[in-house]
Amino acid sequence: MIAGTNSGSGKTTLTLGILRALKQRGMNVVPFKCGPDYIDPLFHRQAAGAVSWNLDVFLGSEREFCRRTQGCDAAVVEGVMGLFDGIYPDRLDASCAELAAKLSLPVILTVNAQGIGGSIAPLVKGFSQWHPEVKIIGVLANKVGSARHAEILQKALESASLPPLLGYLLRDEHLILPERHLGLSVGKLDESWLNELAEKIERTVDLEKLLDMTRGEISCLPVEKDPPATLRLGVAHDEAFCFYYEANLAALRQHGVEIVPFSPLHDPALPENLDGIYLGGGYPELYMKDINANETMTASIRNFAENHFVYGECGGYLYLLESLENFAGETLPGLGLLPGRAVMNRKLASLGYREVTGPWGRGRGHEFHYSSLIEPPPGPYLWHSSDAHGRQSDCGGMRGKVFGSYIHLYFADDPDLIRNMLARMKG
Repeated sequence: MIAGTNSGSGKTTLTLGILRALKQRGMNVVPFKCGPDYIDPLFHRQAAGAVSWNLDVFLGSEREFCRRTQGCDAAVVEGVMGLFDGIYPDRLDASCAELAAKLSLPVILTVNAQGIGGSIAPLVKGFSQWHPEVKIIGVLANKVGSARHAEILQKALESASLPPLLGYLLRDEHLILPERHLGLSVGKLDESWLNELAEKIERTVDLEKLLDMTRGEISCLPVEKDPPATLRLGVAHDEAFCFYYEANLAALRQHGVEIVPFSPLHDPALPENLDGIYLGGGYPELYMKDINANETMTASIRNFAENHFVYGECGGYLYLLESLENFAGETLPGLGLLPGRAVMNRKLASLGYREVTGPWGRGRGHEFHYSSLIEPPPGPYLWHSSDAHGRQSDCGGMRGKVFGSYIHLYFADDPDLIRNMLARMKG
C-alpha cells in the first residue's frame, strides 16, 4: 500500500508513476484504490493498462484484493487521505490503516518533504509506531528540493533506525495532477505526462528494493466464469456518466447480466433489446446542454422508461430529475422521470458513508456531491438512509419502474440486493 501522512502528500502521483514504470517493465500489475473514490481508479487504469478495484472495509469490498490478484506480478494499493484517517478520529474504521491491517499489506509512507529536513524522523517514527498491526516498511518523499535534500532525509531516517527512504520525486510543478473540477478530475491524463513520470520514478525510486521488500504470497480467491447472460443492462458510459464500481458490474455479470455500454451524449438511441438501463455518476452538469440536444436519445430513454427498469445514482439521478441549475445559473431540463429540481453549489453538499433500507432490501453506499435538491420532492422515497453518526433521512425517489438517489451503492457482495434489482428488470 502506498499511503500518505495526509491528503496532498503525493501518493496519487507516486502511485501513477510506479504503476506506469512497472507496466513498462512488462509486469502484470493490478491496481487498487482504498476507499469509495471513482477518479483515481480511472487514472490507475490508464497508467497500468488494467482495471483498478476499490477496496473499502465499510462497504465490504476488501475481498476484491484476493479475487483480483490471481496470476499478477504485483498489486499496488493507493491509500486515501492520511493513513489513519477514517470515519472517527479515535478509531481505524474505514481508514486505509484498517485495510492494511486486515490484508497484512506492507505500507510505503509518502511524505510531502517540502520544507522538511531532519524533522522527517519524528514524523515517520510517530506513524510507524502508532499501531502494531500497521507495518510501515519504507518511505517515499515528494516535493524534494534536490538530491542533497534527499540525502538529508535518508540520513535522518537511517540514524533513527526508522523505515528507509526508498526514493523521492523532485519538486516540479509539471508533475502536479491536472486541474480538478470541484475536487474531481475531468478527462484522461496525457500519455506523455505518464511516461515522463515513470521515467523520473525509475531514476529516483529504488523499485528493485521496493519490490524485494514487499515480496510475498497472496491468498487468491478463484473467480468463477460468468454464466450465460439472460438479461441485457444498458450502462451509460461517456464523458458525462463514468463512475461505476467495477466490482458491481462484475457481480451483475456473475448473475447473468450482459453489460451493454451506451452514450447519452453521442448515441442516437438506446441499444436494442435491453431489459434495463443504469445511469451512473459523473458530470451531467457539464454536459446537460449537449445531452438535451441529443433529442433522439432523450426520447428513446423516456419511451423505454414507460415499461422498463431505469436506475440512476448521483449524476444519473440528476439526469432523471425535472431540472438542474448549472454553475452559470441556467436552469436546464432533465428527463423528468423522477420528481425534483436540483442546483449546483460551489461548496460540497454531502459526503460520507450511508446505510440504507428500502424496497430492494438493505445496503451500503457512499455520497459525494456538490448539487442539492432545491426543495424536498414528494415521496415515495427509494431509501431510508443513515450516516456514520446515526443521522437519518429519506432520500431518492421512485416512480413506476424508475429509481434513483444520490447514493452510490456498493452491491457486489450483496446477492439479495442484486436479485431484488434484477427482479424489477424481469418484471
